[in-house]
Amino acid sequence: MALDKNFLWGGATAANQTEGGVLEGGRQLANIDVLPYGEDRKKVAAGELEMLDWKEGYYYPAKEAIDMYHHYMEDIRLFAEMGFKVYRMSLSWSRIFPNGDDETPNEAGLKFYEDIFNELKKYGIEPLVTITHFDIPIHLIKEYGGWRSRKMIDFYTRYAETVITRYKGLVHYWLTINEINILLHQPFVGGGIVFKEGENKEAIKYQAAHHQLVASALTTKIAHEVDPENKVGCMLAGGSHYPYTCRPEDYQEAIKRDREGYFFIDVQARGNYPNYALKKFEREGLSIQMAPEDKEILAASPVDFVTFSYYCSRTVSAHPEDYEQATGNLFASIKNEHLPSTEWGWQIDPLGLRNSLNQLYDRYQKPLFIVENGLGAVDVPDENGYVEDDYRIDYLEKHVQAFMDAVEIDGVELLGYTTWGCIDLIAASTGQMSKRYGFVYVDRDDQGNGTLRRTKKKSFDWYKQVIATNGEAVRNQIPSAVL
Repeated sequence: MALDKNFLWGGATAANQTEGGVLEGGRQLANIDVLPYGEDRKKVAAGELEMLDWKEGYYYPAKEAIDMYHHYMEDIRLFAEMGFKVYRMSLSWSRIFPNGDDETPNEAGLKFYEDIFNELKKYGIEPLVTITHFDIPIHLIKEYGGWRSRKMIDFYTRYAETVITRYKGLVHYWLTINEINILLHQPFVGGGIVFKEGENKEAIKYQAAHHQLVASALTTKIAHEVDPENKVGCMLAGGSHYPYTCRPEDYQEAIKRDREGYFFIDVQARGNYPNYALKKFEREGLSIQMAPEDKEILAASPVDFVTFSYYCSRTVSAHPEDYEQATGNLFASIKNEHLPSTEWGWQIDPLGLRNSLNQLYDRYQKPLFIVENGLGAVDVPDENGYVEDDYRIDYLEKHVQAFMDAVEIDGVELLGYTTWGCIDLIAASTGQMSKRYGFVYVDRDDQGNGTLRRTKKKSFDWYKQVIATNGEAVRNQIPSAVL
C-alpha cells in the first residue's frame, strides 16, 4: 500500500511563534506573549512564577516573532513554491476574542485569517487549523484562573463556533487543542494556570484537563453540525517510551509514561475515561468535578482522526537515578546509548516514529496525521542567506522513510505529514530563533535583531522534490526495513 495520491504534504507553524503584531488589529495579550527569553521562561511556563504582563528588563520573543502578520503573503508564496498540499497553522484566540469573554468577536481578527485562507486557496493549499495552540487570552487567566475554571468551556466553544462558522467552506480540517498533554508538564503554557502556594497541583491539572476534554468534544459536535464535511482531530505531544532494560519494572514504567499522554487521546478518540485514569484519581485522592452531562458529551463526539508531534523517542526506568539523563526535551528521559542527539540533546530515532505510528493506530484504529516533525539546529548562512542544511535533510529523509514504511509495510492509515517550523520561527521551549527548523531562513537572532529577510535553504528544494514525487525521491535514497 503506497502513499495515497492525495497524501497531504506540507508544513506547520503556530500563530504565537510566527505572527507578531501582538497588539495590532485589536488583538490583546495571550499567555504565550508573556513568556520571556532567558532563565525565567521555564518557571513562567510551569506556572511557578506569575508573569501576566510585559515587565521591564525582559525580552519577549513572541511580541514580533517573525512578523508573519505582515509577511504572510510572501510566506505562503514560498510554501506554494515547495508544492505544499496542506499548511497547518493556528489561530490567535485573542485576535478573535481579545479578552476571551467578549460578547462579540473582533472583525479585524476574523478578516485577517479569512484573508490568509483565501491566499492559501489561491494556491490550492488546504489549511489544517489548530483552534488553540498554547494560546489563552491573558484576561481569562487574570479573571478566571485559566482552564482551572469550568467557565472556560463556554468561552472556548463560543470562540470555536465563531471561527468554524465564519470559515465554513474555507477550512475542512480542524484540531481542537495543540499537544493537549503538555498541560501536565507546562501548566501555564497548556492551561493558563499559575499555582498558588499549597495547592494540589495534580488535582488542578487534571481538573483543567477535564474542562479541555469537554470543550474539545463540544467543539467536535459543533464542527460536524456546521458542516458535515468538517473533520476534527486531537493532538498529542507524541513519542514512545522505551524501557531502559528488560527488567519488568522498567517495562511497567514505559507503559505508565505512555499512558500519561494517551490518557487525553483515549478520551478524545474513544469518548470515555479509561479505567487506569479513574484508578489514578481514586488512588491519589484527586477529586475531579464533573457535571452530570459530561459523560454523555464525551461519548457523543469522539474525534475523526488523531494527530501528533514526533521529534524523538524517550527511554525510561523505574530507577532513573542510576543512569545519565538526556538533556533538552521537556519530557524526562534517560540517554539512549544507541541513538545520536541533536545540539539540544533530543535523541534522533526515525524508527521510533514508525513505532509510534503503529502504537497509535493499533490503539485507536483511526486515521493518523503527523503534524509536527523536524530538526532544531543552528544554521549558519552564507553572505546571501543560503544555508547548506544537509543535517536537516538527513533527519527528515529518514523520518519520511519511516512513516512510509509504517504505511506501506505495516498498513497504518496516514492522512498527511507537516514538518514543524517550515519557516524559521521562535522555538516554544526556549524562545530562541537560533534553534531553527525551517526550509526558509529568517534573518533574526535571539535578541530580536535582524532584517526578517526570507531566504531558501538547501532543504527547500529537497522537500519540493519529495512532495513532487509523493515521497519516491526518498525511497530512492534509503531502502525500507521490513519487520
